[in-house]
Amino acid sequence: MSKAERTKQFIIEKTAPIFNAKGYMGTSMNDIMHATGLTKGSIYGNFENKDEVALAAFDHNFGAIVSYIRLKIEARPKMIDKLLVYTETYRNFLKLSFLKAGCPILNTSSEADDTHPMLRKKAVNALKLWQTSLEQYIEIGIKTNEIKATTNAAEFSAILMSLIEGAVMQAKVTGDSTVLNFTMDFLEKMIKELKA
Repeated sequence: MSKAERTKQFIIEKTAPIFNAKGYMGTSMNDIMHATGLTKGSIYGNFENKDEVALAAFDHNFGAIVSYIRLKIEARPKMIDKLLVYTETYRNFLKLSFLKAGCPILNTSSEADDTHPMLRKKAVNALKLWQTSLEQYIEIGIKTNEIKATTNAAEFSAILMSLIEGAVMQAKVTGDSTVLNFTMDFLEKMIKELKA
């Protein structure tokens, strides 16, 4: 990795948590400079503008979640247990450094849906990837007779994602994880009831 690539990666790693916590509009160039200890010129020497930093920060934040969940899922042989990784992860999101500020998909979606088309596109693609992954696990489970053949993979995945994101939002806003725990308990039951 070249010095320029290392500097770029350093900027992304230092600013990603700030963008996730404060959003695109709330993150200033001063925040970026303060987090990195770099001058405005150094930052703009590596990124064309704040948009580029924000897009890279989103990729970094989402990539951290994907890597974490993928690692947990790969360690489990059964499809039901793979699906339970999602409830376990989001139940404990406040304890995970990369999720402490909330889910980057949710945070980015609520801000960028009408104001930042490029970030909105990133959030849409992240949602599609998440839904596709869930659907694939369910479809594999149906083929291997681990999951009921009557399960609608698209429907179940959409409901699971919506419940997770809604519960995370409530826990983040209120600072109270009661609703989050109720929701994850409910989802765990739903997932276990998929068993063939």
